[in-house]
Amino acid sequence: MNEGFVPIINAVPGIVAYYWVDAGNGVMVSTSVFESRDGAEESNKKAADWVIENLASLLPNPPQITAGEVVAYRAK
Repeated sequence: MNEGFVPIINAVPGIVAYYWVDAGNGVMVSTSVFESRDGAEESNKKAADWVIENLASLLPNPPQITAGEVVAYRAK
């Protein structure tokens, strides 16, 4: 991921943060934070293309995408 997908998403304008979490039992969760919805939507397209090219055979179910506005946060 760090060598494959992360540089792709890092090039999307407005990226603030990206996290990929192994939640166990075959469940993976990624969270991206962008300055605008446009950046998030571009990221989703790039992610979908990358998954199709690199991970499709490993994923039994298609990814689920959820988007929304940040309503609370804490950062160091």
